[in-house]
Amino acid sequence: MGAKHRLVFVDRFLATLVHLRHATPHDVLACWFGVGRSTISRAIAEVRPLLAERGCTVSPGVRLRTLAEVIDHLGASGKTGIIDGTEIRVRRPAAGRKDRDRFVSGKSKQNAVKTMVVTDGDGRVLSCSPTRPGSCADITHARQSGLVTLLICLSASPHDHW
Repeated sequence: MGAKHRLVFVDRFLATLVHLRHATPHDVLACWFGVGRSTISRAIAEVRPLLAERGCTVSPGVRLRTLAEVIDHLGASGKTGIIDGTEIRVRRPAAGRKDRDRFVSGKSKQNAVKTMVVTDGDGRVLSCSPTRPGSCADITHARQSGLVTLLICLSASPHDHW
């Protein structure tokens, strides 16, 4: 069954959208909504898959459900895409957990998870990858998500949109 939510669904949805659109840290959202950081983290983890299932609407009739669709959309429309890896600070995993050190980021020297975000030139979030432990390098994350392969295929194709 799981823990009872301290935020109604609309607030969980709003917190997720604010986080994705403005990269607002979980701590700040927790303060705004008057709940704990873990409540916000759980809300975002619940809502993000729901958003991904329905795709990202960028214009009437266009839904982008996969990273490949996002890359194809940017290429076909001639729009600029911005790709960035970002770290989100997290609590250190419990003592005794075998992969506890995987969450320590080499870049920031703190416990974190990373995600890869693709936006259009207007800053609209088109894709947000699942999180990986903080020790994962950005390029490794891009490879594991399939982004590198998609970009290589795009650059090898006859049309040159990027």
